[in-house]
Amino acid sequence: MLGQLNSKASILSSGLLMIVAIFSSSILSNSTTFNNYSTSVLAQPFIETVKHRDLVIDLGNGIKTNAQLTIPAVGNGPFPGVLFIHGTGTTDMNETVDFIRIDNQTGSKIYPPTPFFQIAEYLSERGFVVLRYDKRGIGTNNTIQDNNVWGNLTFDDLKNDAAKALNVLTEQPEVDPNKITLIGHSEGTVIIPRVVIDLNNNNNNNNSTGNLTKVANIVLMGTGAQNLIDDIAHFQVIDNTLAYAHQVLDKNHTGSFSVQQPIEHPNLNHTVATYFGNSTTGYVDIENELKPVLEKIYENFTSGDTEAKCSVGTCPKWIESHEELEPNLSVIGNVSESIDILMMNGENDSQSTVQQAFLLEQRLTEVNHPDHTLITYPDLGHLFNPSSQWFTEFGPIEQYVLSDLYRWLSVRTHGALGVLSDNRLEQAQNNTIIPSQ
Repeated sequence: MLGQLNSKASILSSGLLMIVAIFSSSILSNSTTFNNYSTSVLAQPFIETVKHRDLVIDLGNGIKTNAQLTIPAVGNGPFPGVLFIHGTGTTDMNETVDFIRIDNQTGSKIYPPTPFFQIAEYLSERGFVVLRYDKRGIGTNNTIQDNNVWGNLTFDDLKNDAAKALNVLTEQPEVDPNKITLIGHSEGTVIIPRVVIDLNNNNNNNNSTGNLTKVANIVLMGTGAQNLIDDIAHFQVIDNTLAYAHQVLDKNHTGSFSVQQPIEHPNLNHTVATYFGNSTTGYVDIENELKPVLEKIYENFTSGDTEAKCSVGTCPKWIESHEELEPNLSVIGNVSESIDILMMNGENDSQSTVQQAFLLEQRLTEVNHPDHTLITYPDLGHLFNPSSQWFTEFGPIEQYVLSDLYRWLSVRTHGALGVLSDNRLEQAQNNTIIPSQ
């Protein structure tokens, strides 16, 4: 359907998961004017282009959470609506990925990336209403507001919360309920297919003549195909770390590495300092010493007591609920043919590797889903910024990723085909593009 997309990406078109700090716990309008950059970097930044409205969403059982709408500043709509669904961990509505830090030299504050806020502003400046909400039990800057709610969180809770947030979005007077898109990052890519499948089943079983909630598009960013705990977490904790030790640290191919050499991999650096800091030999045998430690860390992570109180980090009830899930690969093929699907993945994503996206792409092709697109981005990581292939580095989303997302959505919500600027067109000519059938 899209003749051209402006990215440094590899594109296949046919028709957080942020588990951060596991070791430390033993992450258009019909106009044809297209702008590749956020208005925040252009002249006249004082002009209001987006309005904000704070909401409170009732999640049931006495649990409420804060939310915010971003709305185009001009017009009453109805506009296409977008709902964001978070990745794993203590995640606020902005999906803030780190804490505010102080520069030791200047004393100035260093603010962390906020991917969902960045995307929301970008899309609302261009004609979309976007709803973001804090995960249950979580407040601003990823702070845990209710330890009991957080400690008892399960996957079904997150799925039901997303469904309730969707209802809130469709009830807003500025929103066109027939043009709804769900965007999920990391764990959100596991939640979204189940939300739309349940919604479709409920609509089919609803004999009333009232308005039914419908989802037109879903976007999966940093996708998960396999089981989050059995497969993806295992890769993050053990497989990826061992590969880094062998390929990066073991420079002499002896099967070991010196504990004195710099280790850029944050989790491995922490593990070496914790378990091998007092090594008498000064070396770590990768297979005989490091691997058993990593396996024990993974075992501790996955075998927590679900009855024990948990108020920080990743809690056993949530882990158990994910272990019981069918992998996304077994679910994605049941998404209705009427829902268009975009998958986006960094090729340097060390948390939800690009192979996860390839598996979903293959499954959707197998079931002949009529409109699904995969875009992969060389050199970008889990947060869609330049990143190491071994670990996630923090930074704002690249502008061409935002532009690709907007153009894909614009075609489906406004029927307008994007026109690339000359410099972006030159980059796009290097992409692999297979049109939808």
